[in-house]
Amino acid sequence: MRYENIIFGEFITRLNRFAALVRINGRNEVVHIKNTGRLRELLLPEAEIVLVPGMRSGRRTDFDLVSVRKPGIGWVNIDSQACNKVAAEWLSLRPEPFEDVQIIRPEYKYRESRFDFYMEAQKRRILMEVKGCTLERGNIGFFPDAPTERGVKHLKELQIAAEEGYETFLAFVISMPGVYKVQPNVETHPTFADVLSSAKSAGLKVLFLPCRVEPDKLEVIRCVEDNCI
Repeated sequence: MRYENIIFGEFITRLNRFAALVRINGRNEVVHIKNTGRLRELLLPEAEIVLVPGMRSGRRTDFDLVSVRKPGIGWVNIDSQACNKVAAEWLSLRPEPFEDVQIIRPEYKYRESRFDFYMEAQKRRILMEVKGCTLERGNIGFFPDAPTERGVKHLKELQIAAEEGYETFLAFVISMPGVYKVQPNVETHPTFADVLSSAKSAGLKVLFLPCRVEPDKLEVIRCVEDNCI
């Protein structure tokens, strides 16, 4: 996935979940944050950031904040919409364990949830939910960085799907360099960790998708399957 017309800037402060004050070419401007997570370890004063022009007309802000440089780590993509895009590009290559997949459908309705991908192969029905991981501590990713009732709901329904004969996957897109695994953030949301453990016992498989992150580019570089999360 590649961005067009990127602009570099400097972070000043976060105004609310959706907006930040930044400095672009010597002027201060309010921009949209494409991630509602806490991002406390990333959005620090004077941090170097990447912005792209907003695509929707009638918006109050002209730019979207999509990446930030973290000292000692490098560029971290915080665009929550990018996770599904890079996952879709990766799946289109039919990587393992999806090399025999014949049908890929995004935004698939199952029970009370809408999952990111539904796939079919001979005698296989597959549901996949994609989550982005932007929180890093000691080269280990942690999810979530803020409580996610939606994430818990997805896990519960993936467990039901697994019990009904679907293959179920939770894929973490790791949009920062140097991190290759993710652990549940028990401090932030212990319920997520408990429900994840239960879903894994029912057959849910966890995939880690480390990415190559550049100011204007994000792409999956490998897939790691780990059932010991």
